[in-house]
Amino acid sequence: MTLAHLRAHGARVVASCLAVVIAVGFVVATLSLNATAGEAVRQGVGAQFTGSDVVVEPEDEFGEDRTLDTLRTTLADLPQVAALTADRTAYVALRLPGRSGSTYAQADGTGTAASLQWQRLSAGRLPATAGEVAVSDRVDVPLGTSIALTHDPVVPPGGDTGGTAEPPAPVTETVTVVGTVDLTGDPRAGVTPRVFGTDEAVTSWGGTSVRRVRIAAAGGQDALAAVTAATAGLPVTVSTGQDAAQRVADSYTGQAAGITTVLLAFAAIAVLVAGLVIANTFAVLLAQRTRELALLRCVGAERRQVRRSVLGEALAVGVLASAVGVLAGAGLARAVAAVAGRVESPIPLTDVVLPPSAVLVGLVLGTAVTVLAAAVPVRHATRVAPLAALRPVDVAPAGSPASRVRLVLGVLTAVPATAALVFFAVGGDLLPAVAAGAVSFLGFLLVAQRLVPAAVALAGRPFHRLGGVPARLAAGNSVRNPRRTAATATALVIGVTLTTAMVVGTASTRSSAGAGIDASYPTDVVVSAPTPLEATAVAAVEGTGGVAATTLVTELTLATTDGALSMDVTAVDPAQAAGVVRSQERTPVPRDGEVVVPGGTAQAAGLVEGQRITLAAADPATGTAGTGPSAAFTVRVAPRSSAPAAVTRADGARLDPDARPTGAWVRLADGSAEDQAAATDAVSEALAQVLPASEVTGIASVRNSLDQVLTTMLLVVTGLLAVAVVIALIGVGNTLALSVVERRQESGLLRALGLTRGQLRALLAWEALLVAGVAAVLGVALGTGYGLAGTASVLAREVPVRLDVPWLQVAGIVVVAAVAGVLASVLPARRAARTPPIAAIAD
Repeated sequence: MTLAHLRAHGARVVASCLAVVIAVGFVVATLSLNATAGEAVRQGVGAQFTGSDVVVEPEDEFGEDRTLDTLRTTLADLPQVAALTADRTAYVALRLPGRSGSTYAQADGTGTAASLQWQRLSAGRLPATAGEVAVSDRVDVPLGTSIALTHDPVVPPGGDTGGTAEPPAPVTETVTVVGTVDLTGDPRAGVTPRVFGTDEAVTSWGGTSVRRVRIAAAGGQDALAAVTAATAGLPVTVSTGQDAAQRVADSYTGQAAGITTVLLAFAAIAVLVAGLVIANTFAVLLAQRTRELALLRCVGAERRQVRRSVLGEALAVGVLASAVGVLAGAGLARAVAAVAGRVESPIPLTDVVLPPSAVLVGLVLGTAVTVLAAAVPVRHATRVAPLAALRPVDVAPAGSPASRVRLVLGVLTAVPATAALVFFAVGGDLLPAVAAGAVSFLGFLLVAQRLVPAAVALAGRPFHRLGGVPARLAAGNSVRNPRRTAATATALVIGVTLTTAMVVGTASTRSSAGAGIDASYPTDVVVSAPTPLEATAVAAVEGTGGVAATTLVTELTLATTDGALSMDVTAVDPAQAAGVVRSQERTPVPRDGEVVVPGGTAQAAGLVEGQRITLAAADPATGTAGTGPSAAFTVRVAPRSSAPAAVTRADGARLDPDARPTGAWVRLADGSAEDQAAATDAVSEALAQVLPASEVTGIASVRNSLDQVLTTMLLVVTGLLAVAVVIALIGVGNTLALSVVERRQESGLLRALGLTRGQLRALLAWEALLVAGVAAVLGVALGTGYGLAGTASVLAREVPVRLDVPWLQVAGIVVVAAVAGVLASVLPARRAARTPPIAAIAD
């Protein structure tokens, strides 16, 4: 019978199949894009690690420990090690064609093992001799170009400088560009130009110490265990290449990495929406088959046989639709990746990953949700007595015991779940917040049967005179049959809630995460020099196009007069600095008589907020306070700052009158990432002409890259959540169709009493408009709350959450929802109007 029903009434299950296909496709696409984005970030930021089996790094990243220099020989002799390479880094100055002055660049060695070379080439080849280099796209020079490379001479350990006090003169050599390295996906690529040379060349340029050792394991060998044993007790850390890549990716992507986690949360939303839509769809199907099921009961079918038959149909629909949904999800993931690729996303979503777990989850979840969602309407359908199912059944009134039980259960569910949602959101716990939000929304749906009809009746009063008889009947119907009104409104509330949560959540996330990125990188450009900045250098910076404001900074070494603490301190003018930095959230500008101390330094020194300490200028070599003037300062702790301690320039001048500014902070004019990158290069060019030894660091490039990562991830989220809204609109059509089926005799009676076809269509349209309008307002209120809660659950641990409500878009949601409700009533109303009154009453 199950197979016969599927063959005979295949068209009836199309709506169910469509809902399951979209829901499963949404889940599979979410998991696929989450895996793809994560892999893309790892491949971009951690590219040098992903091809390694084992990575050995010093415990102190910035220390001078040379353990790895001697350890690499021991590791290379291990039988579990197939290949080994030592990473080296130096810093050089390049004189590029068409540019005056020098450009500072980071030089990295290509390694000695070809299997461990990680550089992706967009053109040319990697260098093979000391006179060849490959460059990053940031350098922007064609292949075959000869450039001058300047570096400090290498002084052997224990060597001298030729018997003179002056440091040896820099060495300049000519190298040829033979390749271009693609650093797409690495936010650091825009900060400093990169060049790549052979290990011998980088060593001669100053990269004498080994930064890390990367290892490829011999076939079938456990190199990780062998290396861990060989390095036991040494000041190094050992990890897998994937772990090292993930670690560096997490450290550089900041808030943008947290946005990736949001994709998993929307999978739960898709399951919830799909379950409700499938339940409504099966309710429509069973309402259309009420007489058929009753006839089966009359001729001897037992209740459990009917239940098994219908659940068998649900199982077949779930399996078939889930399989199609997996294919649709894979296609959707590729489509979203293609769109992201066309907008020049910094995350290259080129190689879409479809994990086996995503396929399994899609199949199992789609089938399970279909069967479970169908169980509720099946249970209601089989509980009706056979003879009772052959005649109309009165709907339980709003004040019935069952209705009161649902109301109490809804309140008891919604209130504590909403409190839990707020608690977890404020604490930044994403997954518990998603679970609490789903439970609170289910609680609201239980309350909706009493809340929505009352709101619809109140909203319908002004339309009594405007819409005539159809409007008055529509308002009356909403009160007379609250279950039907609530069921119709619920589907639209889901869609509007999701849409509003998407709009408000996206705007709030962008505002909050953007502020967090500004807090992490408050300065656009940092200029530093080994000698004081002369007036000509300052004028060169301030006169550069694209520079909005500058402030000079002085680097000091201060120590407490009791010798307990010595620290590097930056002295700035607070008024000027406030106009240069983009955020003081993590690194506040100091006030007179105040020293701002980063949290790490304060914790190590035992300093607390408000403590009074006395500071004096100190010898940078020894860190001990001199005999010069001292002053008392109030400690202001910046717990999340990674910048040096800071005092005002006036306080710095009191302690060290001879100190002069050796750096500057620069704020660029607001504009595109390309404009700010060009402005950074212009500052570097201008300084190179008057102060060649200066160094320019473009922090704005990192901030812009992270902002683009955030934009890409929000684009993915928006596209996926739009699919969930489509599912909800299917639910609107299903519930309206159910409403027409249930009111078939009522519609026939109205027609028999003189209601025209046009008035009947108007009646259903008015009812849809009233229900949709109320559902839209309720959905906007709920969606705003859920959107803010979602933003907080992702970002609360990183940055203060800002509520940003785009009111114009929210108003558009209300209008579109109302129009969608009316349009969804067109086909059911047309079907009802076409049915002859006698035929409808006879049913």
